[in-house]
Amino acid sequence: MVDAYRSELGDFLRSRRERLSPEAVGLPEGRRRRTSGLRREEVAELAGIGVDWYIRLEQGRAVSPSITTIDALARALRLNKTEHAHLRALTESAGRRPFSPEVVPDHIKRLIDSLPQPAYVTGRRWDVLAWNAAADKIFAYSRLPEEDRNTLICILTNPVTRRLFGESWASEAERMVAQFRATHDLWAGDPAFVDLLDRLRQGCPEFESWWGAHDIGSVVAGQKVLNHPKKGALRFEYASFQSNDDPALKLVIYTPA
Repeated sequence: MVDAYRSELGDFLRSRRERLSPEAVGLPEGRRRRTSGLRREEVAELAGIGVDWYIRLEQGRAVSPSITTIDALARALRLNKTEHAHLRALTESAGRRPFSPEVVPDHIKRLIDSLPQPAYVTGRRWDVLAWNAAADKIFAYSRLPEEDRNTLICILTNPVTRRLFGESWASEAERMVAQFRATHDLWAGDPAFVDLLDRLRQGCPEFESWWGAHDIGSVVAGQKVLNHPKKGALRFEYASFQSNDDPALKLVIYTPA
């Protein structure tokens, strides 16, 4: 898992470096470039660190950058706030324990059961762990095998859910992949996450290109329009909340808009 985590760290740095042009960071174009983006030595110079040291970091080798160095790299690579936070989290995630499924406390289950609007609880791997009757009428979680009760599996590989999102499916799916990337990289190499990626690659032709972009998205509230086969077009505002009992648990609530 440690090697996989370092590989994801290096891949993230490389993907951000290759997106930057010399002009974007105030460097002259110079001689013709065989590949797009900045050179490794240019990133190292902008961050004020050694070239060999940066190369080792990008190659996923065993180095331990300080917070000061990480912040310098974030500035050099022009990372946004979400990407900067992800880079910091990556450097702090080594030695993480193997993943184990979360357990939803009974009082949280009673809470979502009492809500009239659709609501469900997910874990770190985006498994759907509990849901109420209103959510089941839309997403039919109770009809799915336990191994398929995962928001990514549902939206990327389930044709019924794909039809539910209609024309907005591609943008919604790509957005969710970017959001999940921020979580996955912290658990890279863990068997539970490896298995999930394998299923997504096999079940969704579009997944590989989205995943390869290594985009990092933040989880924010928003709106969704769903095309239910019986209820017609449904417009919702949605938001998610972390549990104080276990921050790994996320409560998602849909409110009719």
